[in-house]
Amino acid sequence: MNPYKPDILPLQNLDWSRLISLTGEANRKLAHYDGILQTMPNPVLLLSPLRTQEAVLSSRIEGTQATLEEVLRFEADPKTETARYKDIHEVLNYQKATSLAVKEMKTRPISLNLIKNMHSVLLQSVRGENRARGEFRKIQNWIGKPGSTIEQARFIPPSPADLPVYLDNFEKYIHYDEKDKLVQLAIVHAQFEILHPFLDGNGRIGRILIPLFLFEKKILSVPMFYISAFFESNRDEYYNKLKAITDNKEWESWIVFFLKGIISQSEKNIEKAKAILELYEMMKEKIVSITHSQYSIKALDILFDMPIFSSTDFIKSSKIPRASSKRILKRLEESDTLTILMKGIGRKPTIYAFRKLIDIANK
Repeated sequence: MNPYKPDILPLQNLDWSRLISLTGEANRKLAHYDGILQTMPNPVLLLSPLRTQEAVLSSRIEGTQATLEEVLRFEADPKTETARYKDIHEVLNYQKATSLAVKEMKTRPISLNLIKNMHSVLLQSVRGENRARGEFRKIQNWIGKPGSTIEQARFIPPSPADLPVYLDNFEKYIHYDEKDKLVQLAIVHAQFEILHPFLDGNGRIGRILIPLFLFEKKILSVPMFYISAFFESNRDEYYNKLKAITDNKEWESWIVFFLKGIISQSEKNIEKAKAILELYEMMKEKIVSITHSQYSIKALDILFDMPIFSSTDFIKSSKIPRASSKRILKRLEESDTLTILMKGIGRKPTIYAFRKLIDIANK
């Protein structure tokens, strides 16, 4: 098997007639989802647990086992020993890489340099960190079962000598004015995975690019879209549809699969965003009546930003005076708004969980 020679983009012989009905539905669903984002007082804060769940599920596709609750618990109490320390750090790096990209996109569009910077953060101090972190590969890689040789490979990406030409074409296509942006996104995602430009982390970088693209093309008002649950629950089909492109040029079949994923996850994202917004509005009234405090909204925002937190972090992040913080936390605990995961002893702070929000994110 020789290194694959990908199609140059844009694709010349795409059968758009197969895609019309799905592109219409996918665009409508995304517009509905973005409408909800725009009604939220602070979507970045309110959807924080969904952002973490996306990092968990995208990393799980690559073999990590950490759960949403384990990641949130670790963030609240990093000194606690855990068997999944390495997996948790991969998830946290995924979030950091996403945050870096969002920050950089305030001043410049998606670029190859941005992608390399994301990759550098993604693999920092975790599995794969010694595999040319932050650099496009200079050697041949291949995809196959663990331990397989290049002769046993399921797929051999383009040769490193050809890679710069394909990456240049890939970057130009991101900014190309395609007939439909969601079809373009499907092609962008597949082409990135086909190029496999890094020695490790290609799947995760490819999935981070999805909400970034939607944001850059102004399909979403904030770069917050969560599709990894669809890929994770349809993992075999995900890989098989990508393989069918390189085996038989079945681009339309892949695009149909991808658009169905956009539709499915738009519906789930809408459902979760609505549930979180309803919970926020309900808790706004409840916390005021429970605490009778001028700091009730500050306290509420911490619960949504950090569904698992330590009493120390609550005081530090909310900037509520210590005595008021302790009183608020005690009342939230007594009203069963918060659950104690670990009772503080001596200098060790109490760890609290806001279960209602975690349950929505886990659905």
